[in-house]
Order: sequence, then structure tokens, then C-alpha cells
Amino acid sequence: MKRISGDLLHRFVFGLCLCLSLFCTSGTAQTSPPNQFELNDSHFHLTNYVQEGTDIHDFLKIMGTKVGRVALFGIPLQQQWSYQNSGDIAPTYYLQTDSPLYYYSFTDANIAMAYRSLSKEDQARFEPMITGFNPTDMYAADHIRRVLQTFPGVFSGIGEFTIHKEFVSAKIPGETANLQNRALDKILDFAGEVGLVVIIHSDMDVPFPKEGAPPAYLDQMKALLRRHPNTTIIWAHTGLGRVVRPIKDHAANLALILSDPAFKHVYFDISWDEVAKYIVATPESTQVSADLINRFPDRFLFGTDEVAPSSQQSYLKVFYQYEPLWKLLSPEASEKVRKGNFAHLFDEAPQSANVGRLPSSRQINGGSGA
Repeated sequence: MKRISGDLLHRFVFGLCLCLSLFCTSGTAQTSPPNQFELNDSHFHLTNYVQEGTDIHDFLKIMGTKVGRVALFGIPLQQQWSYQNSGDIAPTYYLQTDSPLYYYSFTDANIAMAYRSLSKEDQARFEPMITGFNPTDMYAADHIRRVLQTFPGVFSGIGEFTIHKEFVSAKIPGETANLQNRALDKILDFAGEVGLVVIIHSDMDVPFPKEGAPPAYLDQMKALLRRHPNTTIIWAHTGLGRVVRPIKDHAANLALILSDPAFKHVYFDISWDEVAKYIVATPESTQVSADLINRFPDRFLFGTDEVAPSSQQSYLKVFYQYEPLWKLLSPEASEKVRKGNFAHLFDEAPQSANVGRLPSSRQINGGSGA
């Protein structure tokens, strides 16, 4: 998709030869040749649950010469500030109040305008994603189409959006999202048709399941993935959550998906410090995870899942948290998880920004029009 040009690469090399640092025209973003970056980030939220966040130009400074490219999105849910619930205390996170969350579609315009404020060179470091839709709404695919038409050439995919998520799903009024909803099928059909990469958060299990019970949502998720073989799907956090712990056979269940040709379009990200805590909890858990990734090195992506960071140290804490894992991966697997698989998915996907290829609302909905 969006690639760093040969001319830019030439200027990078020229600058390095002169031992000079290159900056964007505003003088804020330090850059490096693509092969010298240490990682790409497949999962990053520029804004938080009250739609506030880091200025994208400041975030480029935070990325620095460490992070090459980032899948960029906001958060599709707004936390309501209910005076009846928290008074003058303004919540900024969904666990800070009992008041509900609601879908916030303007997040897509906010991300698009932030991206457009960048120079072309700096835009090449981001893959903006559409998130501001309700996955239970049969019109959600129309929202995605309208965003692509309103901001042509900007967006590379959709997500991270949520189906089952501990503590979050119950806070959203109205119809509860689920993996069998026809609206979700329409969304994934549309994404596959126009070449959008999909990042979906859906917990594999419920919090605190009964001992020995099968994962509550695993079979439903596998059925959904089978229904959309032409859509590139990244299953966020390998299906884990804050208290949705790895089941006894978690790695084995992932291996079954990864070894099945019916799921060749499915990838997993290992973003979020809550996921990292499980993976690096013990030498045994780290070894099991490393063995799985070394076996399927093309199918995992690193992501931070950081939200509006203020410094590089806070932004990359998950990356450093995974240090025991990086040491157990083969050089090939480490490079692919940290950088290569990101580039493969976003560069090899069809050009989603071609508005001329977009199906109309009538085609999406199978209707006859007004």
C-alpha cells in the first residue's frame, strides 16, 4: 500500500553518509531508513476513551528512530461523563465509572485529519484504520464506505473494533455485539471486497469460566473466520484479555487454526501489556509461546496497544516487556513478528484507497434504492 519512495530512501542514505539527522519540514520528526527501525506497531490508539490523545506530530517524535510504521486508530467508544455517577470527577477510562459507553463515529474524521496534517514522508509511516461504527448495525458497512469516499487514499483497514470484551461489552447500551450477527458478516464481506485489513477484538472465553469448560466463543470465532476466507483478519491479543486468561490448551488451539488452510487469511497480534504478562509469566509460558511463533513465524505481529502515550519509554514498555520472548525466537521469526509481517499485510493487500472500486450502498445492501 503506502510505501516509502526510492527518492526518500536516497535522501536518508545521503543524510547518513554526511552524519546528519533528517527531519520533516516542520523540524519535529526524526527518521531512519526503513531497515534500521527496530519494530513496526500493528496496534496503536492515538486517542483514549474520551477522544483525547497525543498530537500526531509529537507522536512522531516518540516513534523516533525506533518505530518504523504504525497501524493508527482512535477508540470507537466514548465514555459518558455522568454527573449522577461520578459528579465533578471526569472519567477517562471505562473502569473509572459505571456510566455507559457509546459509539463515537467522529473518531474516523479525527484520525483522517491528523494523518493529513503530516508530510507525505511522514504519512508513509502510518496505516490509518476505521473504527467508528457499531458492529451490530446493518448500516455499518455503509459508514465504512462513506469514510473511504470522504477521505480517499487515507485508510488501510478497519479496527480495532470489539465484539466480545470483558467489562466493555456490558457497558454499551442497545443490542449486544456477537460473532453470529449478520451485520458483522456484512462488514467483513465489504472489507474483503475492497482490500481492507481487519483488526478485531473478541475474547476467546468469558471471565472466570467454569473449570474444564470449553472456551465460550472459540467455535463461533472459527466459524466467522471460515465464512470470510478473502478477508485479511488480525485477531487481536490472540483472544486474551485482562482476566480472560490463556486456557490450558491455548497454544494448541492457536496451532490448530494456524495449521488449517481454511484459516490462511488469519493472523494474531500479541499486543497489550495484559497479554504480555501471560506470555512472560514463567520460563515455561514464554517457551511455549516462542515455540508456537517459531513454528508459524509468518502469522504473528507485534503491537503495543498503547493509548495516547506521552513518552517513548511509556509507549514501548510492552516491547521491552517481551524481552524474554525475543531472546527465544529465531532471528527470522523475530524479524517477521517485529517488522516483516506488518509490511507484508499492509503492502501486499489490494489498494483500498481506490474509491472507484468501492461498491455502492445499493450493492452492499442488496436493495433497489429510493
